[in-house]
Amino acid sequence: MGALCKVVDTILLLAFVLISVVAPLFDSQTCLPESIYPELLVGMKNWYAGEYQDFLVVEKPHFFVALVWLEFVFQWPLALLNVYGMLASKPWFNTTSLVFGASLTTSMAAILGEILGSRKASDKLLMMYSPFLGFGVLALMRGLLHLAPQSGKAAPTIGKAPALARKKRA
Repeated sequence: MGALCKVVDTILLLAFVLISVVAPLFDSQTCLPESIYPELLVGMKNWYAGEYQDFLVVEKPHFFVALVWLEFVFQWPLALLNVYGMLASKPWFNTTSLVFGASLTTSMAAILGEILGSRKASDKLLMMYSPFLGFGVLALMRGLLHLAPQSGKAAPTIGKAPALARKKRA
């Protein structure tokens, strides 16, 4: 079980780093003016949209722009926190991973629903978006499984008495 957790943590760390870089440089071009970006980044976005036939990036439907704002304002800071929390072994990492996973999974369900329902998507485009649903589920499960109480372990103690049953002293 420990080796599986290390593999999941490695996959999630790579996903968090990827999102930490891609969100401000690439995805934010959907909701912010292109004039603030270097021509190289705008060219990369245009190449991607043409190569993968990403009609959401080209057409910019309102729901997609709103989801990109959600990613930029909410998920991106959580991805940065998750990179730090994972590398520094912070105890709050499980909670931020859970919140990030729930948000990413919900966003990806809406995006993939539109892609599949529109019948405009290429297989290449589906292969580009689908892993992010997997990353969301992994982050969600990582947060849930590590928040669950471990069976067979005693309640935490302080001194000789259980932490919750300890009497206050004046």
